[in-house]
Amino acid sequence: MNHRKVRELDRPRFYRVGEAAAMLNLSPMTLYRAIQAGEFPAIRVRNRIIVPARAIDDIEQAAVTSNSVVDTANLATTTPPANSQAGLRDRQA
Repeated sequence: MNHRKVRELDRPRFYRVGEAAAMLNLSPMTLYRAIQAGEFPAIRVRNRIIVPARAIDDIEQAAVTSNSVVDTANLATTTPPANSQAGLRDRQA
């Protein structure tokens, strides 16, 4: 197994918002607001919000690849913001 694969297996797949905020040198409230606005990828399970490690990796890769500032609002997927119940109902129908 190569070194990169081992490193990926050793790290968490998800981070708490506070952990992700610390990694990005943001306050947790700033990250919560971006998530609420649909400007940062996250997963909500009931009242718990987690940030996929891959989302942080993808944002980092986009900044490195483009050699410029990356606005996470432009990277947001077409899924509804984390607080949108309409999107969940649509997918369940």
